Amino acid sequence: MKSIKQLENIDKPREKLIKKGANALKDYELLAVLLGSGVQGKDVIKLSHEIIKLFEEDFENLSLEKLSSIHGLGIAKASQILSSIELSRRYLIKQNKKITCSNDVYLELKEYHNKQQEYFLALYLDGANHLIQTKVITIGILNQSLVHPREVFSYAIEKRCASIIVAHNHPSGILEASNEDINVTKRLKESGKILGIELLDHLIITSDGYLSLKEEGVLWFSSLT
Repeated sequence: MKSIKQLENIDKPREKLIKKGANALKDYELLAVLLGSGVQGKDVIKLSHEIIKLFEEDFENLSLEKLSSIHGLGIAKASQILSSIELSRRYLIKQNKKITCSNDVYLELKEYHNKQQEYFLALYLDGANHLIQTKVITIGILNQSLVHPREVFSYAIEKRCASIIVAHNHPSGILEASNEDINVTKRLKESGKILGIELLDHLIITSDGYLSLKEEGVLWFSSLT
């Protein structure tokens, strides 16, 4: 059995990754780095080639059972591979997520529906309304002193976002916009105009639903689409 350390320098995927970066590695080499070592009679490169072959044959239906059926790939390493794939899949989905309506925002923020404290959040979008990032701006009772435009727009400027959507939860469960909610929104909208980063909407969310200031006509907003 050969591990990565026992391979000739020219064949060491880990060394290649360190010198040239992950983009320079072939698929089997990336897998070899993840596996670390092979088994008796099958080095890590040969094992990686066999796994890649399985990927090519039926990647969509890949399972722990199918992976562990490969000689030399036990449950532990098969679990590592599946976990890596799932983690990558989740982040790729997140990066390609498009916000097309207020309900998309509500679903994206589901973990905040039942919070007992008030969270003010900002969703940062590119020019095609793909979600770049969701960030918590403040935790606590919403007011203009806590929600400063600088805190909301600094990330948008850094990442060159085209627009933002803000939202906050109401632990009380009441889906009504207070005067403070409206004043904060007006301030952010005006700041966005100056910066060239449009505020598309402000949602108030609870476990029972949401209120869109855009859809309610409380303030005038451009269309999300």
